Amino acid sequence: MGLHPFAAIAVYVAAVSLFFLVFPGVDLAASGVFFRPGDGFWAQDVPFLRQFRGLGPYLVRLIAIACVVILLLKLLLPARQPLVPLRKPLFLLTTLILGPGVLVNLILKNNWGRPRPVMVDLFGGDMPYQLVWVPSNWCSTNCSFVSGEGSAAMWLLAGLILVAPKAWRWGVLAVFAPIGFLLSLNRVAFGGHFTSDTLLSWGLTLAVVLLVHRVFFRWTPAWATDAALDERLTRWGRSLHGAGGRIANRMGRMGRRFLGMFRD
Repeated sequence: MGLHPFAAIAVYVAAVSLFFLVFPGVDLAASGVFFRPGDGFWAQDVPFLRQFRGLGPYLVRLIAIACVVILLLKLLLPARQPLVPLRKPLFLLTTLILGPGVLVNLILKNNWGRPRPVMVDLFGGDMPYQLVWVPSNWCSTNCSFVSGEGSAAMWLLAGLILVAPKAWRWGVLAVFAPIGFLLSLNRVAFGGHFTSDTLLSWGLTLAVVLLVHRVFFRWTPAWATDAALDERLTRWGRSLHGAGGRIANRMGRMGRRFLGMFRD
């Protein structure tokens, strides 16, 4: 019998952490592959790679906007059935906020102080290399530990697989696994993150995505069922329509009174 998914992720995060704590030279060597003295991290000067980097944020924004639109359409057209079960867009937005947003960017990157490779003295910077999970004061905000774009890549892959129909999941994996890997590798090649930053961001983000998926689709509190969400947004939508109608009627009456002032 295999490991429970959360146990497997815990083993993965612990193993990656221990490996880079014991062998930090591997982190430096991996980044050194993309560094040339005098030229710096040469990959960031390749136009295609710079353009490819924008694909990750674009896909994240596209999916987040699509989720918001689905929820807004339910509010604006409360009598209609939602385009997809409402738990799915709510799940994607929640995991995006909690994983790449709160855990990675707010808690880790802004508080652990690990300098990015481009800041490290071995690669032309003026700061020392810092081990994983060891807080420092060398970097004050938006630092290296862990990778935000690696986290977003895992969110795209895991989130979309979990909400996709079963028949589509292998197709989603085939498309988004290579994209996510290359987007994450790009940050190492640009000197933006160490390999350890990327590998740990994958594990931590996957843990958040799976935990929220359990809450929404397995443990499912009463408020999070598709029927309850549909009913609540339908009620809110009708309230908004009613408020809008009352405001429109008042504006109409005020407009008629105003025009009446100019009549003979």
